[in-house]
Amino acid sequence: MLYNICMGSQTYFNERNLKDEQKIREQLTFLPAFCEDFFIGIENNTSALTRLNYTYDLRLFFDYMFNETSVFAGKNTNTLQVRDLNNITSKTIERFISYIGNYTGADGKTYTNGEDGKARKIATLRSFLKYFFKRGLITSNVAANVDIPKLHDKTIIRLEVDEVAKLLDEAEYGDNLSGNAREYHKHTKVRDVAILTTLLGTGMRVSECVGLDVNDVDFEINGLRITRKGGNQVVIYFSDEIREALLKWLELRNNNPYLKEEPALFTSLQNRRITTRAVQKLVKKYSELTTPLKHITPHKLRSTYGTALYQETQDIYIVADVLGHKDINTTKKHYAAMSDDIRRQAANKVILRDKAE
Repeated sequence: MLYNICMGSQTYFNERNLKDEQKIREQLTFLPAFCEDFFIGIENNTSALTRLNYTYDLRLFFDYMFNETSVFAGKNTNTLQVRDLNNITSKTIERFISYIGNYTGADGKTYTNGEDGKARKIATLRSFLKYFFKRGLITSNVAANVDIPKLHDKTIIRLEVDEVAKLLDEAEYGDNLSGNAREYHKHTKVRDVAILTTLLGTGMRVSECVGLDVNDVDFEINGLRITRKGGNQVVIYFSDEIREALLKWLELRNNNPYLKEEPALFTSLQNRRITTRAVQKLVKKYSELTTPLKHITPHKLRSTYGTALYQETQDIYIVADVLGHKDINTTKKHYAAMSDDIRRQAANKVILRDKAE
């Protein structure tokens, strides 16, 4: 069976980008007018999602500048000029980073930012001020002098081999479900097993999974065409176990007359493309029943696959390529630490003298 893997559309990702672009335009209405020049300037080198996150970061920064400091005294969003950015100092940004560690938003809710959140906002401000500095519109990029918070390595949370089996068994049989959940499970189990098997057996991102269309599947080569971050399309290959799970799901899916016009591979009970949030919830539902002490997310399933692949191949470059990491250092940071464990185990593999003699 061949689903046209060569000519599939990027409908989901095109629609998502359009929605992100619309959100960017909405956010720009809350920012000084000159900010639009920055977003136009970086459009060709950044994704819509990256630019959207920039708008959120900059909106928080300018809200802080107008409401918590006197740096822009007498100015507001409508009257601020690009030259006024010269009033920002490194100390201003450092105080902003300290402020967002724990602050109260306009909605009265408390928000926090850890190391990652603070680092991202400094990176946003560096990019923002660099754009105007390079064009001679401000005298310096003071954000470049602000240190990025030290990011501490995080322990990789992943499933062990027996835990993977338990998770898939729970998705298939629902032995620990009760009441309405068990009834609901009758309608979703084939799909859920296919999703979990695909995530665990390929290491793809949850966004890549929900973005799959039916014509992204090629059973002649056991291949899936996925759209990576940045929009690049690649073909990854899957095992016979994934093949079996996908065929079962497609048989059920293709018998649903309401899905004839729906391109998505994985769909909801509302006969629409399943959402990222829905996949996160189903992973949480089954994992809480099988591994309650571990906080398992779709990304942890990706880590599970990456760990298993590295243990089998001992090749960090293969792992980086299959997972779609642009920077090999990202892969090394997460998986190369396991090499030390393997070296320790190897120390006892060679016996010099049999103590029994």
